[in-house]
Amino acid sequence: MPDWMYFVLIFVFGPVPITALFVLACYLYYRRYYVHVITRIFQEKPLFVIPRGEPNADAEDVRIPTAEGRTLRGCYLPTTQSQRKGVILFGLEFGSDRWSSQSYCDRLRADGYDVFAYEPRNQGDSDKDASYEPLQWVTDRDLADARAALEYLHSRPDADPHGVGLFGVSKGGSLGLLLAAEDRRVRCVATDGAFATYTTMVPFIRKWVSIYIKRREWLRKRIPDWFYGLLGNAALDEVRKQRGVEFVSVEKAVRKMRQPWLAIHGGGDTYIKPEMAETLVGLAKRSAAKELWMVDGAKHNMALHIAGDTYHDKLVEFFDRHLGTPSLARRGLSVPDRVIAAKA
Repeated sequence: MPDWMYFVLIFVFGPVPITALFVLACYLYYRRYYVHVITRIFQEKPLFVIPRGEPNADAEDVRIPTAEGRTLRGCYLPTTQSQRKGVILFGLEFGSDRWSSQSYCDRLRADGYDVFAYEPRNQGDSDKDASYEPLQWVTDRDLADARAALEYLHSRPDADPHGVGLFGVSKGGSLGLLLAAEDRRVRCVATDGAFATYTTMVPFIRKWVSIYIKRREWLRKRIPDWFYGLLGNAALDEVRKQRGVEFVSVEKAVRKMRQPWLAIHGGGDTYIKPEMAETLVGLAKRSAAKELWMVDGAKHNMALHIAGDTYHDKLVEFFDRHLGTPSLARRGLSVPDRVIAAKA
């Protein structure tokens, strides 16, 4: 919209109704010329080194049938201790395989926790869904697979009746927050690099606007975040129609979640910036206990490599406080008895 049109609107309509007309005019203008840019950028996949792991002979190979007739692959890694403290569902980062969970969880296993990692559709060895191309953003199909994994844990012969803990990295952490918000059998959640769609998208749109629109700097600086949110949601609607999926709101889940939450984040993360993590954690006002641990200098999904043993100590301390119930010991079962029962 040319600058002179703003002054014409103000002169004709006065200061009160001009606000709504001004917003509408700006929205229609930016939607017409720039939503397609947001739509394209939103679907670009990040350039990460995706971790892989080696199969573990101690793991129980798991196949989970889904309601859609597909099979998800997983690995159940029992604790190396004689008694189990609890069970942890591990959510993988985008593109990685189930065996990559071991670098994050070997210390938890050594301290008394069983760990189960699963691969969602179109990832690792799980069945493919020809109608779905996963992105780093969480969709309804990702959530359906996460629900299937959680139900599997509750259906095992050695299931802990007191519930499970969740630990997820990046996209897997976001899915953990969604599960916690809807299922109270989830007792606590630890995440590393978790993110939501809206609170990640809006700051980037503000940055993109300054790249693509060189003129009217005075206007860009005065546009509020909620306006950029309108543009972002319009782009999401376009992507939703193109891909046949629904994007699930992690922000809404965090607002509902009541469980304790340990949020680990890289202080040097240039993808999910620290202020985005702070915004998301700030929404968890109902959480019984929440902590944001910012690891100085760590890039996205690199906190473990920077913090080392401190990273593992932090996780063990968190799960010991909020999950560490030796349920099998109370029932008089040893780990070998439990493993045999699970495989029978």
